[in-house]
Amino acid sequence: MKVCLAGEGAQGLTHMQALRSIEGVEVVTLAGGIEADAAAFAKEWKIPHYSLDLEECLRQPGVEAVILTTPNQLHTAQSTLALNMGKHVLVELPMGLTLADSQRLADLEEKTGLVCMVCHTQRYSPPHREVYRRVRAGELRLHHIVAQTYFFRRQNVNRFGRPRTWTDDLLWHIACHIVDFVSYLLDDPGLEAWGQAGPAHPTLGIPMDLTIGMRSRQGCLVSAALSFNNHGPIDATYRFIGEENTLFIQRERLTDYQGNVVPLEGSSFETQDREFFDAIREGRRPLTSFRACLPTMELLDRIQKSIEDRKR
Repeated sequence: MKVCLAGEGAQGLTHMQALRSIEGVEVVTLAGGIEADAAAFAKEWKIPHYSLDLEECLRQPGVEAVILTTPNQLHTAQSTLALNMGKHVLVELPMGLTLADSQRLADLEEKTGLVCMVCHTQRYSPPHREVYRRVRAGELRLHHIVAQTYFFRRQNVNRFGRPRTWTDDLLWHIACHIVDFVSYLLDDPGLEAWGQAGPAHPTLGIPMDLTIGMRSRQGCLVSAALSFNNHGPIDATYRFIGEENTLFIQRERLTDYQGNVVPLEGSSFETQDREFFDAIREGRRPLTSFRACLPTMELLDRIQKSIEDRKR
């Protein structure tokens, strides 16, 4: 299957590494954002064609699908373009920066019948999948989920320290990981959700700190803390406090309350990307289709509104 990759940054690299293990997939064109970076990326990964024009790349002979690893602000428009050109779409989260944009994409998914998938990677992560299995099997009855994600991002640079051409979003991008997995895990349409944000950065113009609270109808609490102000390396953790055990996830590692490591197999990104191509071959919806991820976007919309209400 011939594929277009859009984006030569950190996530583009991650997908190229994952695709090496997936049979029958060939990246034949790269839609870049910066000429020199795109040229270097295409040369390194032996991609025969590149352009800064996504439409040109999508028109390359035989291209059936696109993987969008571009800035958040482009996801909705680029997904729309690709779908209208008849291409299957795998897009990094978030699929939109508003609920309305996300709803339009889900509607277009229905209209075209193409495979549309969002990279909610934690649903494919081995430790997260094991927690999900235990909860679903009744082996872990949850009382409280505590999630933390910390960056030091006071300058507009990516994880390689290079300047970014766009500004990240702590709620709709970073918190989207947490909100999505919690929503998927608890499977509660009545999940309550609210949030509060710290002051906006004077030059980036975005809130740098965020707390989110959620509560299920069964009484499970969710406490999430996120910061772009945290000194030190990127860190993301989950603590699942249950009746039978307390489980802890950090850096793809799952341990219990005694520090025992739970043995797991698999790769988050390879499993995720394989789901996309399997869904195309099998003519079915993937686990994280646009429609399946709408509840996450609805929760983010509610959290955004609660933050705005607190400012009034």
